[in-house]
Amino acid sequence: MNPIVQHRRVLAAALSGTAVEFYDFYVYATAAALVFGPLFFPAESASAQLLLSLMSFGLAFIARPIGAIAFGHFGDRIGRKSTLVASLLLMGISTLLIAFLPTYQMVGWIAPALLCVLRFGQGFGLGGEWGGAALLAVENAPKGWEARFGSAPQLGAPVGFLAANGLFLLLGLWLPEEAFNSWGWRIPFLLSAVLVSLGLWVRLKITETPAFSEALEKEAPPMVPLGRLLRNHWGPVVAGSAGVIACFAIFYLSTAFALGHLTTVRGMEREIVLGVQLAANTFLAIGIVVAAIWADKTSPRLVLCTGAVATALLGLVFGPVLGEGSLAMVFATLALSLFIMGLVYGPLGAWLPTLFPPFVRYTGVSVAFNAGGIIGGAVVAVEAQRIAMTGGVAMIGLFLTIAGLLTFAGLMLARPTRDIVPVQAEPLIP
Repeated sequence: MNPIVQHRRVLAAALSGTAVEFYDFYVYATAAALVFGPLFFPAESASAQLLLSLMSFGLAFIARPIGAIAFGHFGDRIGRKSTLVASLLLMGISTLLIAFLPTYQMVGWIAPALLCVLRFGQGFGLGGEWGGAALLAVENAPKGWEARFGSAPQLGAPVGFLAANGLFLLLGLWLPEEAFNSWGWRIPFLLSAVLVSLGLWVRLKITETPAFSEALEKEAPPMVPLGRLLRNHWGPVVAGSAGVIACFAIFYLSTAFALGHLTTVRGMEREIVLGVQLAANTFLAIGIVVAAIWADKTSPRLVLCTGAVATALLGLVFGPVLGEGSLAMVFATLALSLFIMGLVYGPLGAWLPTLFPPFVRYTGVSVAFNAGGIIGGAVVAVEAQRIAMTGGVAMIGLFLTIAGLLTFAGLMLARPTRDIVPVQAEPLIP
């Protein structure tokens, strides 16, 4: 196949599939912040319902490492392509079924139980998604383009976020409040079926990566990739996990937590906050592109270290602005936060794979990415809401400071030594 055509297909598969996966994930995050509390959980107080809703949101972060191990096992044994198709299918089915769930008022405790099961399915599927999509991109990249190719899955994040929050914004403007809370929130979950079909069509057209194919010619894959990973590469797993904490902490504090806090506690209009977040989301995409180009010209590690330091400093102003700042200050802070997230997120696709050899790379990258997500996403989101309920929203930014320092430590401890791309011709995309 023409290398340029192959590169375009690879980038389309990495971007479109991950955009669909993150659309599904963000649809849940938005619904959890806006409507799932009163719909699926017993009434105590609005803050308590929001906390329970965010806890169900955090459940996916428990499922993600399990999915990372399961999909990583098959991705390292049978290849990247088929494993990525399976992860997308699981995520899409779980999201679609949420559209048909009964509420707590209809069936009692069965409703939140079913919601949590499907949320677990979302997390399980996403656990195998990002690592595989990143490997699909960087293992097909021309030399010197690893970070730019590796940023394709990351660009799926702002695209998915734009689609999910944009749709909720349009529904909120179009539907009366009662209709939105009754049935309108189900529409984004139903539409995921169309997007999943598109992602599957794109991914079925790609071939296996050169790095995995070349490794197969030299030796057989391990029977249990996780066993080899933990025996011989546990250090990179720990360092890699720390290296991704900052991006998760920034994202979930700037999106799900900020949306819930600003609409529930500060009483801002839902559509206004969604509009502010959509505008700020543009800076995430800009940050990812800037970081990818910068990383290819210098190194992914340098860009990530810069972003980690910026995250630690951001934490000093994030909480006070979210608690008492004007709408303009909130927008400026969220835009800055998401731009900095681009610096600690964009180069991850090029950095993490360098920590592991090909036959444990899918497992290693996926486990590290999702283990860091438990700390940066689930723990931070739930603890931030708990502290906010006691009136301590000004202290929320300290989570970002700690996350930035942990990520910086992980980057200092890691020793990337492996070439991602096997020796091959180096055609560039025109």
